[in-house]
Amino acid sequence: MTGGRDDASSGPGERPAPARRRGRPARAADGAGPGARERILAAARTEFAARGYDKTSIRGIAKAAGVDAALVHHYFGTKEQVFAAAIELTVAPALTMPDALAGGGADVGERMARFMFGIWENPVSRPALLAIMRSALTNDTAAAVLRGLIERRMLQRVAGELDVPDPEFRVQLAAGHLIGIAVLRYVIKMDPVASADPEEIIAMVAPTLQRYLTGA
Repeated sequence: MTGGRDDASSGPGERPAPARRRGRPARAADGAGPGARERILAAARTEFAARGYDKTSIRGIAKAAGVDAALVHHYFGTKEQVFAAAIELTVAPALTMPDALAGGGADVGERMARFMFGIWENPVSRPALLAIMRSALTNDTAAAVLRGLIERRMLQRVAGELDVPDPEFRVQLAAGHLIGIAVLRYVIKMDPVASADPEEIIAMVAPTLQRYLTGA
């Protein structure tokens, strides 16, 4: 008498059950479809802005985007990579600064200050920038992601426009000057810097930025 089998054998006329496919979940279940990647990015920006880097999770981003967490991993990989993609989208206007400063010139310091304060004073972009800065100030991973993006996409290109010794060092000094003011004005909200007219700040800092960038 042959011993019974209760595993993958099929009876007469029965088709074997199809093997489960590995990889991404079924389209109907994971929310994939047109615009899924954009929905994930939008949800990630909102989650990071509301919760900060530490308290944001892939699962939370997926839930907010209406997709399966596996789809977030499929498009972006790790939380760090999702953060990088989300902040690149957020700071996209700032990444055009090298174009605004092209050619250097006697007014490059003023142009740099005016460009950056124009972004910070914009009520649409400010909340997301604040969230990014707070994440970078409190989390080493978030700081490394933001630092790499700024160095690669902005500071190195600005330095390439300057015909001076140590251009990258000079650009970092100028950027640090502006970031320090941004922390006082928008994060800590310390008066009188916080309540000063942007034009007054620009007039005060432009000569210093000019000296950093050109030595003049």
